[in-house]
Amino acid sequence: MSDVYDPAAIEPKWQEKWEAAGLYRAKVDWDKPKHYALTMLPYPSGDLHIGHWFAMTPSDARARFMRMRGYNVLFPMGFDAFGLPAENAAIQRNIHPKTWTYANIERMRRQLRSMGAMFDWQREAVSCDPAYYHWTEWLFSRFFEGDLAYRGEGLVNWSETLQTVLANEQVIDGKDERTGQPVVQKMMEQWFFRITRYAEELLDFSPMDWPEPVRLMQTNWIGRSEGARVVFTAESGDPIEVFTTRPDTLWGATFMVLAPEHQLVDTLTSDAQRDACLLYTSPSPRDRTRSRMPSSA
Repeated sequence: MSDVYDPAAIEPKWQEKWEAAGLYRAKVDWDKPKHYALTMLPYPSGDLHIGHWFAMTPSDARARFMRMRGYNVLFPMGFDAFGLPAENAAIQRNIHPKTWTYANIERMRRQLRSMGAMFDWQREAVSCDPAYYHWTEWLFSRFFEGDLAYRGEGLVNWSETLQTVLANEQVIDGKDERTGQPVVQKMMEQWFFRITRYAEELLDFSPMDWPEPVRLMQTNWIGRSEGARVVFTAESGDPIEVFTTRPDTLWGATFMVLAPEHQLVDTLTSDAQRDACLLYTSPSPRDRTRSRMPSSA
């Protein structure tokens, strides 16, 4: 027996044995308490990197810990493959996104298997596979039928370079974090979910053992506040509805400021100030379509 640890020889041998024995396969067992372990699903836009394993190692350690405590552990793996990074990477290489994405998935699958984590590969989810998004479409249709999904307009971070919308976290100092190209705010029609109907339920943390910082982030994300909707009337006769948590202070209001995307900006702006207003609202005046999000948002 060698005194030298040779991972290239030892680890594949035992990983094959674990796979053949179904060691990490989650099977129905009503005699054991259940534990669902879920970690991030990587974007198949290239190779895995150390950041992936940095995120997955704690999840794997906890899944093993729960297994050692007698729990029936379900620890799936998969690929968040219906996203912008994979598509842009394919376009840059002049490869069809499906060809590029599935080739990356196969390579990442080998890399993940080599790590020796206790993933159950029979419970794999690939979000670009029709067998998967069939159910996301089904779920969305249930939201729509229940009047919980609706079309509306709202400001988005638009990247002309990528021809797509970016999350706030992807915009740094007005530029796309990936390309460094400018990002503008643009009014676009999109889908919304009526999550405000469930604000009270989402703020009830009594059933969950969450750390206080996580509860605070959730509370701030929901951003629930109590107040009143008040309607002012402009000189043009148009109504301007505002929300305030202190309606008792409105008697002292001396002026009002409209958001640049408000639909009355064009109506209320005087000819003398029109050029200055358009310059302020956008480098390209027509990048912003004057409209409001539906009041039911």
